[in-house]
Amino acid sequence: MKTTTTNKEQLWTDISSRLQDVFGDHAYRGWLRFLEFEQDTGAKIILSVPTAFIRDLIKSKYLDGIQSLWQDVCKDIQAIDIIVKEKDQDKEDTQQPVQQAPASGSKISLEGLSGNTDGLDPRFTFDNFVVGKPNELAYAAALRVAESEKVNFSPLFLYGGVGLGKTHLMHAIAWQLHNMPQKRRVIYLSAEQFMDYYIRSLRHKTMIDFRDMFRNVDVLMVDDIQFMSGKDSTQEEFFHTFNALIDQKKQIILSADKSPSDLTGIQERMRSRFGWGLVVDIHPTTYELRLGILQTKAERIDIDIPNDVIEFLAHKITSNVRELEGALNKIRARAMLIGGPITLEATKEALKDLLRANERLLTVDEIQRQVAEHFNTRISDMKSSKRLRSVARPRQVAMYMCKNFTSKSWAAIGEEFGGRDHSTVMHACKKIEELKLSDPDLNEDIHILERILSA
Repeated sequence: MKTTTTNKEQLWTDISSRLQDVFGDHAYRGWLRFLEFEQDTGAKIILSVPTAFIRDLIKSKYLDGIQSLWQDVCKDIQAIDIIVKEKDQDKEDTQQPVQQAPASGSKISLEGLSGNTDGLDPRFTFDNFVVGKPNELAYAAALRVAESEKVNFSPLFLYGGVGLGKTHLMHAIAWQLHNMPQKRRVIYLSAEQFMDYYIRSLRHKTMIDFRDMFRNVDVLMVDDIQFMSGKDSTQEEFFHTFNALIDQKKQIILSADKSPSDLTGIQERMRSRFGWGLVVDIHPTTYELRLGILQTKAERIDIDIPNDVIEFLAHKITSNVRELEGALNKIRARAMLIGGPITLEATKEALKDLLRANERLLTVDEIQRQVAEHFNTRISDMKSSKRLRSVARPRQVAMYMCKNFTSKSWAAIGEEFGGRDHSTVMHACKKIEELKLSDPDLNEDIHILERILSA
């Protein structure tokens, strides 16, 4: 029986539901979700998207894969074509959207596609952010920026390790701006997405549109700015965009995994400007904060977990918040699928792989923080060029601990300590080994730190 257009339109519903699984979340939210079925011309299927920019990108990266999906369910399809079909502007929401790029298909596509908040995670709001001592300043700064009608400090630069809440706060700011009575033009995207748009604008000779879009917003939010490292042309363009917005007294919000001064591969003038506003560090979680996060998340997913299990998880899973949430989800899934009460023994069994991984995964940042705290010095001294014994000795101890508690190479450890040479790290480790034998006080310090880092 011949497959009719109606049948093929129904097939497209099934195929489009598989796009996210096949091509990944980034590709789907950024581009593929805009595809719509238009026409069946026999051996050819015609799909549409709202802009030529999205059409060209899909054709260059994903068209063969989409055609393969079609042919899996309908052998007589020989070709796929994609046309541009602009949205009916009369049907557009008049509310000024948060322009998520490219995940929301926002206005930053070069032909003016209207944006929305599809790319923002609904869980990542200020109400859902658990505040504790390590993140209270970052939370307060983010909330102030989101709620203020005027610019208090620009840029706001949030930095910290993986899974500590940077992206949560970025999304929370975007949601808050979206819901404010006074509507502002907001663009939120990652550094990689900025680079992708820049390169494609060069290729398609649409740089005027690109600059007009990015330099005429009220709030520009760029996540993971460290991914511009080594991309000199992208940095040059972002430098001028940054200056244009600052000159207009607009708000810029940036996030990264390190402070501006510690970003490698980023031009000095860029790092200097990143520090013009307010730079806020999100510290690794404390036991008390992890306990609060676990209790809050357990309530939200409606799971009753005994206190001893909550306390055990807060002690053992110290790497980041994402792993805490993953542990809760796994415990919940096990209880639903296998049944039985949630006990400490059942938890240990369900999470044995994760617990083993956490025993091995100790970060350089965490080691530096613990050593600095023990010796009553600053983390920044670990990376400085100071040679005072009160600074140099803790730095050597931290290097020694990094070599013993991580799998990083001499060179990689040196890079984390202000870009030092591998020979410096080797010397530090050898020195500490010698001092352990001759200096009882230092030997005791080493044992204390080893117990802390092994806990």
